[in-house]
Amino acid sequence: MSGEYLPDRTVSELRARRGSGVDSEALATAAAIIGEVDRDGVAALESLTERFDERRGLPLFLTDGDLVAALESLPAADRARLERIADRIEQFAKAQLGSLSTLDAVPVPGGTAGHTVSPVARAGCYAPGGRYPLPSSVLMTALTARVAGVSEVWVASPRPAPITLAAAALAGADGFLVAGGAHAIAALARGAGPLPGVDVIVGPGNRYVTAAKQLVYGRVGIDMLAGPSELVVLADSSADPGMVAADLIAQAEHDPEALPVLVTTDPGLAGRVRNELALRLGDLPTADVARPALQGGGAVLVEALEEAIAACDAIAPEHLQLSVVDPGAVQSRLGNYGAIFVGEGSAEVFGDYGVGPNHVLPTGGTARFTGGLSVLTFLRVRTWLSASPTDELLRDTAWLARQEGLEGHARAAEERGDKASS
Repeated sequence: MSGEYLPDRTVSELRARRGSGVDSEALATAAAIIGEVDRDGVAALESLTERFDERRGLPLFLTDGDLVAALESLPAADRARLERIADRIEQFAKAQLGSLSTLDAVPVPGGTAGHTVSPVARAGCYAPGGRYPLPSSVLMTALTARVAGVSEVWVASPRPAPITLAAAALAGADGFLVAGGAHAIAALARGAGPLPGVDVIVGPGNRYVTAAKQLVYGRVGIDMLAGPSELVVLADSSADPGMVAADLIAQAEHDPEALPVLVTTDPGLAGRVRNELALRLGDLPTADVARPALQGGGAVLVEALEEAIAACDAIAPEHLQLSVVDPGAVQSRLGNYGAIFVGEGSAEVFGDYGVGPNHVLPTGGTARFTGGLSVLTFLRVRTWLSASPTDELLRDTAWLARQEGLEGHARAAEERGDKASS
């Protein structure tokens, strides 16, 4: 039975396995739902949340007071742990924010220029609630928005567990939309009832959520188009096969479509890991979810570390675990990943559950050109200019404008010179 897990794959096969963006059926379905919410507002949300059994006795909108009540209802030990996790996420986000600054008084011809860093006014934070409750995603998104300085933060999630509502309270959410799917994204984008239309929508979700985020982009900003979760374990002969199997299972139990991958220079490691997978899946409560993901993932055997590094960069995974002799040296040679976990002690699950860095990360190879969610997602860098232009600047501006055939631009520049000389 162990041979069915992590079949031998090529890098090209794995890249094809991760898909190529949002599928047309999800886009069509999401578009119809967005149209319904745009047309009928709260009435559409009431109908859709009932159709998908998303509220289960809860009102459509919850206030910050409702969220605080959920937090206060938690057992003391649970609340203390949740607060501790939230504090670690908050401290890391504050450190990120502290690394940014305004740019002031850069000399330019005739004056100065610079930039300001300022948050958006409103953010919508989506947390999945289908297969599992995900209070961790509420903390990662809403708490980060608060640290960035966002004035109003709303959370949306279907069938929220009390701990999910408690997490929203700890994050300082202003309100909670008890809805999921494309209709939740549509409501965040347009506004409905007490929920105002937001400026940025963030957070992971299923393919309909992702399709809806793609469709509302432009009306609002989004963090990314995230697909099923991914983990590549880069391992050599020093790796513990049980530890590798545990990490791959942890990723596989997210979703049957998750992509767990082993890239190794050790010809015997994949077989040992497969045996460990078969043993560990026997008593795993989430085995029915993890098995298809492990069957759809794969193992890539390479001859040398350099080839392994090239394979990882080509896959550009969401998560990259380094289980090698000298993980620090390998880290510096890797280019494409959402988050990297340096050494077997740095478990990817620590990143999932609030060691500090954010767990909302790019998937589907998009780590080649973007990073994960952070305070930067909610910030705008805006430039300014204050100048009494010099003759050189006037001449250069007018010249380049005429090179582009834009005479109005040239004359607008020369007007400044005419006024200064009059």
